[in-house]
Amino acid sequence: MARADAVARPYAQALFELAREGGALDAWQALLDTAATAAADAQVLRLLDAPGSDSSRLAQMLLEVAGSEQSATGVAQSAQAKNFMRLLAENRRIAALPAIAQCFSDLKAEVENTVNVVLTAASEVDEAQQRQMSEALSRRFGRQVSLRFVLDEQLIGGARLQADDHVIDGSVRTRLEKLASTLVQ
Repeated sequence: MARADAVARPYAQALFELAREGGALDAWQALLDTAATAAADAQVLRLLDAPGSDSSRLAQMLLEVAGSEQSATGVAQSAQAKNFMRLLAENRRIAALPAIAQCFSDLKAEVENTVNVVLTAASEVDEAQQRQMSEALSRRFGRQVSLRFVLDEQLIGGARLQADDHVIDGSVRTRLEKLASTLVQ
């Protein structure tokens, strides 16, 4: 992960400055998130590694996919977006798109005084509970909280919160794993 961050940070920083100057942080974030999701697809990764694959054509396809996102349409058609994707293709960094999107998101959150929190739970968490959790975390971090819910039935029960480097893991699965490792020792 440290290697991916080292590769991604300069791209994210440069793109962040460009987006900030243009007042288009949200549009660029939408473009990066969509392109990163597409780039992380197993078939796309196989294409990237395939001998003789045309990475510039793949970059163009990713840009078209990202441009289909409503909030990213204008940015995706810009010369900056085309140059950015071309640069990633030339430097064989398309696979770094998920890490670039994450670094960009972190920079954006820092400037906007927000913290991105991922709530992963084994069952649905209703809106009222999510709102309560956001308010409590906002008081704890002293920042506006952007909460994203992820359903993961493999947790068995409980929940896990991740905000930047902070992880609060109250999942049954983790407790069982700790119990098993204690019994094995």
